[in-house]
Amino acid sequence: MTDPQQPRPVPPGYTAPPAAPGGYAVPPVPPAPYSPQQNAQPPQAPPGAFAGPAGGYAAPFPAPAARRGGAAIGRVALVLALVATVLLTLVSAVLAWQIGYGAGSGTSLTDLERQLAAEDLSAFTPVRDLVLWWEITAWVASALGIWALVQGIVAIARRRGRGSGIAAVIIAALGPLVFFFVAYVVLAIALGVASTTR
Repeated sequence: MTDPQQPRPVPPGYTAPPAAPGGYAVPPVPPAPYSPQQNAQPPQAPPGAFAGPAGGYAAPFPAPAARRGGAAIGRVALVLALVATVLLTLVSAVLAWQIGYGAGSGTSLTDLERQLAAEDLSAFTPVRDLVLWWEITAWVASALGIWALVQGIVAIARRRGRGSGIAAVIIAALGPLVFFFVAYVVLAIALGVASTTR
């Protein structure tokens, strides 16, 4: 056993510390294992790590670009909306004119007003075939308008003909108002013309 008062031998590579006052020796301090002056290069990433900016690692592969389809969905929706709103409204106006003129030519305007006020639709009996065709036109226009509305929303959501899709949604939403307003106005004018020229 060694005496603690005796100085210990200094290992190779270490410098002997100065003796402390009172005869006690200070244990030697090993040199620092790393100093920036000895190794100026920054630490390297471990093998297999991704090289990237300091904010984080880069993705291993670039993100796949979003596949952009054509604008066909939006264009088809716009065509359907135009057919339902414009073309079938014109067909409805022609049928409404023939219905009004046929119903108004068989009775006077006052009798016709009385019948319609009492919700008696027998005034339209002479033109019931035309009324049936008008109803078929209204149902077809409604179906095409709903189709155009849904397909326009899909085109907007998928960004496939977004401008056409927005136009289709607006036209399809306004289509029923235009369809029934035009039919009502034309029917009223035709009833009036037929009753006065009878």
